Amino acid sequence: MEIAQWWPAVTAETRDWLVEHNGEPLPSAVRDDVLRVNGDLTDPSWWAGESVDGSSELTDAATDWIESAANEG
Repeated sequence: MEIAQWWPAVTAETRDWLVEHNGEPLPSAVRDDVLRVNGDLTDPSWWAGESVDGSSELTDAATDWIESAANEG
């Protein structure tokens, strides 16, 4: 699922966190919410996977998309 499709399905708290902390590793609550709306599936267009310290991360393209969405909203 593309980020534009799951963005409105995550909670407002998740969207707010992603905008305010764009580019940072995801806390477990945000990670879980994103995966929940995606049926626990990831897409390489927005999911960078786990970092060396075990944190979940989004791709640069996803962080750019979030920044753009925040600027439009």
